[in-house]
Amino acid sequence: MTPFGQKIRDLRTERGLTLKDMAAALRITPAYLSALEHGRRGRPSWRLVQAIIGYFNVIWDEAEEIERLARLSHPRIVIDTSGLDPRATELANRLAEGIAHLTSAEIARLLEALPEKTRRKPPQQVKKTR
Repeated sequence: MTPFGQKIRDLRTERGLTLKDMAAALRITPAYLSALEHGRRGRPSWRLVQAIIGYFNVIWDEAEEIERLARLSHPRIVIDTSGLDPRATELANRLAEGIAHLTSAEIARLLEALPEKTRRKPPQQVKKTR
C-alpha cells in the first residue's frame, strides 16, 4: 500500500463510503480505485487527486497533505545515480534489495534520518511583475 492509498482508504472508511460508490462519483472503475489504494497502480494524475480532494470536501492542510502523499506514492521507483558519489549508488541498490525485509520501525528510523532537504516540497508560486 502507498501513503496516498492508505490516506484515501482511511478517509473513505472513516466516512462509511464504499469503494464502489466513491469510484462511481469519481467516474473511475472500482478496480482502479482499489489498485490505487493497494499500491498496484502508479501515482494518480493531478486531475484525479483534485477530484478526490473535492469528493472528500477537504481544504487547506488536509488537501495539501493528500497532494503531497500522491507525489510520494509511486510504487515502482527508478533512481538515477549516474554522476553521483559511488556511495549513492550503493545506498540505492542496498535499499532496493533490502526494503522488503525492513520492519515498520526500521523504515520510520530511516525516514527520520533523511536530511530535510531530501523531503520534496510543493513548488512555490512565482509572482509575475510588470
